[in-house]
Amino acid sequence: MHTIVLTKGVPDFREGEVSFDEDGHLERGKTPTVMNPNDKHALEAALQTRVRHGGRVSLMSMGPPGYKSILQEGMRDVYADDLYLISDREFAAADTWATAITLATAIRHHGEPDLVFAGFKTADGETGHTGPQTCWCLDWPLVTHVVALEVDEDDRRLRAKRLVEGDVEEIETVEVPMPAVVVADPEFQPTYRTATNRLQHKRLRRETQKRAEEYEDHLEMWDHEELNLDPDYVGLDGSPTIVESVDPIPRPPSEREALAVDPGDPEAMGQILEEMQPFAAGGD
Repeated sequence: MHTIVLTKGVPDFREGEVSFDEDGHLERGKTPTVMNPNDKHALEAALQTRVRHGGRVSLMSMGPPGYKSILQEGMRDVYADDLYLISDREFAAADTWATAITLATAIRHHGEPDLVFAGFKTADGETGHTGPQTCWCLDWPLVTHVVALEVDEDDRRLRAKRLVEGDVEEIETVEVPMPAVVVADPEFQPTYRTATNRLQHKRLRRETQKRAEEYEDHLEMWDHEELNLDPDYVGLDGSPTIVESVDPIPRPPSEREALAVDPGDPEAMGQILEEMQPFAAGGD
């Protein structure tokens, strides 16, 4: 069983240092980056499949060389046997369509896996397009909003439970042949029913954290020449999306006043206690 997980680095909005160029394109080299949070659900789904059925998990990302740290994060925090970074200046400023073409080509170049896992959507784009568009390029079955899954290796079929239109109160079960693309929902919860599975899960997590220390030994980088991609169909030139404008969200002004108090001052500490007592008692 071989699975590939697609992941992406997104701006760390907590840092408040998101940078755009004059054309409205995100300057990723000048912006702190973290792994897209929703991609971790996809990695959990792949790890569950790895624990139950063996094989290997590959983690794949498209982005600048700095995304090596994103792949290392995935290897350390969840699990991955090997890492692939699709990186080239020709891929810069790609929209979801150009990204999907590149990723689908990289997946085929890697060799046909049994399953490809993708996150629900990215924190910087919020479109949820890349996973389904990559699937369209591969011409495979697609299952979205997946919250649980089972694999029948003998019949090469995937059975999944998925939310209907994102409604946690309504779940349907679908079955598709493999290879297939799975978009894991944020409600996905991995399950390890047997003691053997739980021990294997613990062993793999421990093993991959050690491997992550030397992650570059397990990393391959591919550019457009390696993938035999025409620059006219990837990156900015291959992106039909046009960014009309970008309106940065300003930080709200601070409206709170802070009073510094010396913990060794009994009178000042007494005043604080008096101020807090009504709230502790449930008053207004």
